[in-house]
Amino acid sequence: MTAIIEASVQATGPIVGSDRPRLDAIQKVTGRASYTVDVRRPGMLHAKVLRSPHAHARILGIDTSDALALEGVEAVLTGDDVRQLAKYGSFVKDQAVLALDVVRYVGDPVVAVAAVDERTASAALDLIRVEYEILPAVFDIKSAMDPESPLIHADRVVANVPHYGPGTSGFTHSAHNVNYEFRYETGPESVWDECDHIFEDTFTFGRMNHMHLEPFVSVAEATDEQIEIWTSTQAPFQIRLELSGVFGLPDNKVRVHAPMLGGGFGAKHGPHAEAIAIGLSQRANGRPVRFCMTTEEVFLSLTQHEAILTLTTGVNSDGEFIARNSRVWLNSGAYADLSPLVVEKAGYRMAGAYRWKRIDSICQGVVTNTVPAGAFRGFGGTQASWASERQVDLVAERLGMSPFELRLKNLKDLGEAYVPGETPVDSDLKLGLNLVADTIGYKDRQRTPGRGMGVAIGMKDGGGVNKPAQARVKISSNGSVFLNCALTEMGQGGHSAMCQIVAEVLGCEPVDVTYAAIDTDNSPYCQGTNASSGIAVMGRAVRQAAEKAKRAVLDYAAEQLDRESAELSLVGWSVEDSEGVGHPLKKLVMQNFGALGFEFIGEGFFKATRSTESPLEAPCVFWEIGWAAAEVDVDLETGKVTLLQLVVSGDAGKVINKIGCRGQDEGAAVFGLGQALFEELRFEDGVLLNAEALLYRVPLAEDIPETFTSITQAQGHGGGPFGAKGMGEGTMLPIAPAIAQAVADATGAQLTGLPMTPQRVYMALQAVGNDSGAY
Repeated sequence: MTAIIEASVQATGPIVGSDRPRLDAIQKVTGRASYTVDVRRPGMLHAKVLRSPHAHARILGIDTSDALALEGVEAVLTGDDVRQLAKYGSFVKDQAVLALDVVRYVGDPVVAVAAVDERTASAALDLIRVEYEILPAVFDIKSAMDPESPLIHADRVVANVPHYGPGTSGFTHSAHNVNYEFRYETGPESVWDECDHIFEDTFTFGRMNHMHLEPFVSVAEATDEQIEIWTSTQAPFQIRLELSGVFGLPDNKVRVHAPMLGGGFGAKHGPHAEAIAIGLSQRANGRPVRFCMTTEEVFLSLTQHEAILTLTTGVNSDGEFIARNSRVWLNSGAYADLSPLVVEKAGYRMAGAYRWKRIDSICQGVVTNTVPAGAFRGFGGTQASWASERQVDLVAERLGMSPFELRLKNLKDLGEAYVPGETPVDSDLKLGLNLVADTIGYKDRQRTPGRGMGVAIGMKDGGGVNKPAQARVKISSNGSVFLNCALTEMGQGGHSAMCQIVAEVLGCEPVDVTYAAIDTDNSPYCQGTNASSGIAVMGRAVRQAAEKAKRAVLDYAAEQLDRESAELSLVGWSVEDSEGVGHPLKKLVMQNFGALGFEFIGEGFFKATRSTESPLEAPCVFWEIGWAAAEVDVDLETGKVTLLQLVVSGDAGKVINKIGCRGQDEGAAVFGLGQALFEELRFEDGVLLNAEALLYRVPLAEDIPETFTSITQAQGHGGGPFGAKGMGEGTMLPIAPAIAQAVADATGAQLTGLPMTPQRVYMALQAVGNDSGAY
């Protein structure tokens, strides 16, 4: 069941908010859509990579002579060949194109080969001999932080820290094997004296794979002076920046094409396949090289962050929240990638959706000899919401209160500041919580052994930090519209939504708007498709560009008709004057510019204004909220959890495309379901044991409950076009804590670790009634 609940918002025309089909639907269902995996170039070679079998080792020697002698092999690349190149990473530049002198995890790329086909390239890998000296390794957070453990990155690398605002600070390499540390503090320390109770709890969070269907794949044509690359990326301009830095070329010598994306979920921000494909192409005298990883290689390239989260919370006997200290450690794996940004967000979001007099949050990214971790849907908010919401349930139990009522008592109000200097809350949090609770029947539930219900809320700052976006709209002589912006289409329907915004402004149909192909030479700048920023950030730029293009048309028509532009309106590809007389624009254009015609252009730009009062450089663009309610049945003998009902809701602010909003909410909820019950990467001595799709458990169709309800709210308070807000991550945040509360409601067992596998639930059941604690 799905529903739209819409508040009174700014009136719009027939396009925005409609249930129009996606513009890419026919292409995709007929198989005509083109992705990076489909790119083919004349004379293209194929790349394969030899990866480290050791978690930590020194490279003593590499012999590639037999591989080079194999017929069909055109290029071989080793660490010595890329030693002069810069390293890459978001804040911390610690990852080389190939391992230089040391490998730091099982799967670290060591040697790359380009050959006439993948079979030959794979055969060449078998001929390469690498001699290693095994080094001590550390695989978990606590061991890595021990000052006596091996230092994984002995050399201090290039690193940057943002210009934070009041109460906020960041540090690189602040402790042993810590690549980044984020701190946020507000409110007086003295409020702890007001607390009637102080509770401390520790929670753990498992590690997931992104499971995007299209692997990391790039096709490069490169020389020492020029790079052109087609790549599966969410952030073409970020990739250009990284590649220009790595290869020492100016931006105008690096051209990045970004076709449709076969899934990303945060994984496709930084370089993965790009630099290796480029390096091989350079060694192959500019021949194009395609590096398409296998699914197993994707598992060995990037993961979500495992986490340990300790919360110390002070409350009054009546349930009023007073203060919260958070200490969070994220497993960054062997290289930083986007870990510093995830560390920042996890630390900042530990307050949850609640009112506090004091917040003290520290989050550290810890380097281990495991697969690197990076951005993942929810971006630190999943870890923060799990611990924050779970402790609310534990506090409620200790105080003898309803978890639902304790939440309502402490939730922030609409318009209330999240923290000083930050954007006020732009959703009615209590309305949403009551909505999902009422829909599932939470307040009237009948308590029966083994069956229970739970509710939860997740909240994250959305739209990116200090993020700029540009857009361009062109209208041809006959009224055809071209939208040029770098929002990546990765399945979320972003291109369709942008075209709907343009069509709404110009009074045409969305099918009349063409979304131009993305490449960094011609597309206006965008920092990346992330943080649910498409509608709220790029949408603002797109709407502005469309309005400027429309203004250019009306100003031109007014000049030709000797009227004031305010007297004219655009109807289709005609202007109407104040008397209702229509004037076809094609005729007005041709009579002035001749048979070749003309184009009208509008440029749009949006960026949140920097503020010295904001903790994170600039106030967030909007708050992304997710509400969830779950009903479960728990097998008391085995610990198996069966989800009976799931209700999820997000606030779109203003719905742009109904089916798109529904897809984002429901898709995120299924991600949360996997996180809650199934998904977990399992390591043994640094070896990833389930690094293939057949061994990695994700939610199946049979795991989706028969009663699965999504409710799209449109409360009308968003900062995007027409009052819209971003969607796509919010409803992932509350799923796991809602299910955990339902398990506790059913059995009395309080889960503190994810995923809630039958074994973990069974152990928690055994702890009920004794002093063993929660699991």
